[in-house]
Amino acid sequence: MSATQITEPEFTGWRAALWPIHNHELKKFLPLALIMFCILFNYTALRDMKDTVVVSSAGAGAISFLKLYCVTPAAILFVIIYAKLTNALKRENVFYAVVTPFLVFFGAFAFIIYPNLTALHPNPESISALKLSYPSLIGFIDIYAYWAFSLFYVLAEIWGSAMIALMFWQFANHVVRMRESKRFYGLFAVVANVALIFSGQLVRFCSEDIKQYYATREEAWQMSLYLLMGSVVVLGVIAMMLYRWMHTSVLTDKRFFDPEEAGIPKKKKEKPSLMESLKLILRSPELGLIALLIMAYGVTINLIEVQWKNQLGLFYTDAAGIFDKGGYNAFMGNFSTLTGVFTILFGLVIGSNVLRRVSWFAAAVVTPLTITLGGVVFFAFIFAREWVDFILQAMATSPVAAASFLGAGIIIVSKGIKYILFDSTKEMAYIPLDDELKTKGKAAVDVIGGRAGKAGGAFVQSNLQMVLAATVATSGANIVSVTAPYAFGIFAIVCVLWLYAVKGLSKKVTAAVERRRQEMQAS
Repeated sequence: MSATQITEPEFTGWRAALWPIHNHELKKFLPLALIMFCILFNYTALRDMKDTVVVSSAGAGAISFLKLYCVTPAAILFVIIYAKLTNALKRENVFYAVVTPFLVFFGAFAFIIYPNLTALHPNPESISALKLSYPSLIGFIDIYAYWAFSLFYVLAEIWGSAMIALMFWQFANHVVRMRESKRFYGLFAVVANVALIFSGQLVRFCSEDIKQYYATREEAWQMSLYLLMGSVVVLGVIAMMLYRWMHTSVLTDKRFFDPEEAGIPKKKKEKPSLMESLKLILRSPELGLIALLIMAYGVTINLIEVQWKNQLGLFYTDAAGIFDKGGYNAFMGNFSTLTGVFTILFGLVIGSNVLRRVSWFAAAVVTPLTITLGGVVFFAFIFAREWVDFILQAMATSPVAAASFLGAGIIIVSKGIKYILFDSTKEMAYIPLDDELKTKGKAAVDVIGGRAGKAGGAFVQSNLQMVLAATVATSGANIVSVTAPYAFGIFAIVCVLWLYAVKGLSKKVTAAVERRRQEMQAS
C-alpha cells in the first residue's frame, strides 16, 4: 500500500471543521449514516412510546423492575441467540435475522395487541386484590397486570442496545478503516441525529396535534400508534435495503473495503461460542475497561432518568389524579427533538473537531464529567430543596416543574455528548483489537455490559422501593421520590469509578494503536 493511500487527507477552512469527507467517499459514508438514521429514528419513537405506556399505566417506579427483572434476562437471551445466528448464518444475513422479528412485533402491537387490551390484560379487580395482599411486590404485580406494555418496553429497550451498540457499530467497525474513523465517526452521529428531530416531531404531532381530528383522545391515541409503529416498520425495512446495497455495491470495491486490510481471513474460521466470548473479555484488559465504561454510563443515567420520569409523571398528573398521556408523550417528543438539535450543533461545532484534535482521554472524559456535574444539580432539586429554594422563588415555579424541566435539560446535554463523544471514543477503542475481540467479545460487552449498567441502576431503585414500600404505604408519599437521597449516594460512587476507568483505558488504547501500526508496517 502506498504512502498516498495511508496518509489522512488534508482539508482547509469550513470543510476541515464541518465536512472532512471526500466526494468519492460519499458512496460509503452516506449509506452508513442513513442506516444509523433509520435505527435512531425507530429508537426515538420506541423510547418515547415505551415510557408513555408504562408511566401512564404502572407509574415510573415500574421502570426499574422492568429493566432489572425483564430487560436484563431478555438481553442475555438475545446474546445467546445472536451467538447461535453468527455460527449458523453469514455476517450479512445475521442483520436481517435480527431486525425482522422486532419489526413484526412492533407492527403487531399497534394493529393487533393494543386494540384488544381489555381481553388480553388481567381483570383490574384481581390485580387490586394482589396489591393489597402483597404491597412489597407491587412492582412485579404491575409487570403482570400490564404484560403487553411490559413486553413492548422490553423489546424497545433491546432494540436500542442491540441495533445501535451491536448491529450498527459492529458493521461500521468492520468496514471503516482507522484513518477514516477519525473523520467518519463524529459525523455519523451528527447526520444520524437528524432522525431525533424528525422522530420527535412525529411523536409530538401524533400525541397532541392529531387530537383535533378525532372525537375522543383514545381514538387519537390509537391512530398515533398506527402512525408511529407503521413508521418504525417502514424505516426498519429501509435500513435492511441500505444494508443490502452496501454489500452489493460498496463492499465489493477495494477502494472502500479490503478484507485483507481489515484483518479478515479469506477462509472462514469456526467462530467461538458465547462462553468463549466471555472468556475473551476476562482475558482482555481493554474489553474489561470498555465494559466498565458502558456499565458506569448505564448506572448513572438510569438513576437520573427514573427520578426525572417520576417528576415528569407528577407534573402531568392533575389534582384529580388523571394522567395526561398525550401531554406526556408530546413532551417526550419535544425532548427527543431538542436532543437531536443539541447533538447536531455540538457535533458540528465541537464534537468532530475534538475527536480529530485532542487525545483519546481528553475526548472520553467529557461525558463522565458532564453527567457528574448535572446529576449533582438535578438531585439537589429533588431531595435538597432547601439548598435551591432561592432559585425556585426567583423562577416563581414549583419544585416538581423545576425538576421536570431541569432534568430534561441535563439529560439532553448528557445524551448529546454521549452520542458524539462517548460512543465514538468507545468504538475507536475496539478498532486496534483483533477480529475475535471486535465481534464476539464486542457482542457480550455491548449488550450484556449495557444491560448490566442499566440493571445496576434498576437494582438500586427496585430494592429501595421494596424496602421502603411499607413505610411509604402508611405515609402516602411518592415511592420514587423517597429513594432519591439513597440513589444519589450510589450515583456519586459510580461516577468516581467511571473517571478512573477512562484514565486506565486511555493507556491501553494508546498502546494498542501503536502496536497495530507496527504490525501493519511490518506486514
